[in-house]
Amino acid sequence: MDEPGSIWTQAGHELPQRVYFEDTDFSGRVYHARYLHFMERGRSDYLRLIGIHHHALAAEGRVFAVRHMAIDFLKPATIDDVLTVRTSTVKATGARVVLRQEVRRGDEVLVAATVTVALVGARGRPVKLPPAARDALAARSGTNG
Repeated sequence: MDEPGSIWTQAGHELPQRVYFEDTDFSGRVYHARYLHFMERGRSDYLRLIGIHHHALAAEGRVFAVRHMAIDFLKPATIDDVLTVRTSTVKATGARVVLRQEVRRGDEVLVAATVTVALVGARGRPVKLPPAARDALAARSGTNG
């Protein structure tokens, strides 16, 4: 079941996020670290909606950990803007998943990121993605138009 306001498009999963006062800095613009929060919500919803549940993985002693992020901050967002976090799979292999994320205001890309997450076991070592998770991610790959 989709989250309220969450939609699927040819470009991937989209999650709307409104900018609140708490998201801004002294200049009235979104503080750079808040974009990480928006993208985390987008990734979490994306994974949940394709059938990869954090609580189920955790019950098996596995979690996703961010391994690498490359982020371009292109334009600022301000209070009351309605943003869209777009998430899509670039590739999923072994224990790693590479995702493309964008934070958009309408048609404008404000922040673009490539995020690599790794599935790790209880000792923090990489473990292979379960076949069902790998298949679900692969089915969504190449949608990062």
